Amino acid sequence: EIASLRHLVNVLYVAAHPDDENTRLLAWLVNDQHIRTAYLSLTRGDGGQNILGSEQSEALGLIRTHELIEARKLDGAEQFFSRAIDFGFSKTHEETFRHWPEYLLTYDAVWVMRKFRPDVVICRFPPNTMAGHGQHAASAIIAAKAFKVTGDKMQYTEQLKYYPSWQPKRLLLNTYKFGDRNTTAEDQFKLGVGQYLPGFGEGCGELAGRSRSIHKSQGAGTPSVPGVQTEYFKLVDGDSLKASFFDGIDITWNRVGRGDIENDLKQVEERFDFRHPDASIPGLLAVRGKVAGIADEYWRKQKLAEIDKVI
Repeated sequence: EIASLRHLVNVLYVAAHPDDENTRLLAWLVNDQHIRTAYLSLTRGDGGQNILGSEQSEALGLIRTHELIEARKLDGAEQFFSRAIDFGFSKTHEETFRHWPEYLLTYDAVWVMRKFRPDVVICRFPPNTMAGHGQHAASAIIAAKAFKVTGDKMQYTEQLKYYPSWQPKRLLLNTYKFGDRNTTAEDQFKLGVGQYLPGFGEGCGELAGRSRSIHKSQGAGTPSVPGVQTEYFKLVDGDSLKASFFDGIDITWNRVGRGDIENDLKQVEERFDFRHPDASIPGLLAVRGKVAGIADEYWRKQKLAEIDKVI
């Protein structure tokens, strides 16, 4: 958590259902890279299967909502939803949008982007039949539309009294191989994910397996896989990338012109004593005083909340 205080950046992952998220990537971003990360599931999974009991529809959606929240407690990411209703399997996004109000769901995605302010948005699925499910494809279409309008002050203007407009830097597709569907390519951006986490005693993939296995109503007993594995990403919109998700983005305290806070937090982190964590409190309180004085309202509120939690 102290390491995360040093980063001024957010990542939003978008898909259609509980258990669609790439838990390994979420766990890596939060616990290895110390990046604030959230998952936007458009539905609560109310049209899925239930191997635990007889609950269906809204009752199942409630169960799967809580499964997602419990999974996030393990991997450390945050959780958002839209008002989309999961009505079961659909073959195409056209079929999905006969049931889903596209304008309202884009509104919801824009609301989350303006509230959470991601610099990078990542979709799990492509906007076509390679997604394997109409709602999967629809989630990519909604994310792409939201990405284009969330920075426009003339769009969804009623939201602006709560949150200002916000434009993410880039929109990516986290490509995959699943069954006979392969959306990966060797010219795509690649990341090695799954590194060992000394503080947890396991790797990101092992942590992700435990987190994903919380989806018990879907029978998702997912293996905890050790070792580094490659994730692939395709640029959908926004600025290109070569070396990092965050190319062209200053994710340090220099983003708000306060490199001194960056240096202070680095010292607190380096001096942290697991046997006496309380020894870090004076340093954190000193940093808190500086954070309270920064001009940027969003980062002031966000980092004060984070540092208060650590203290």
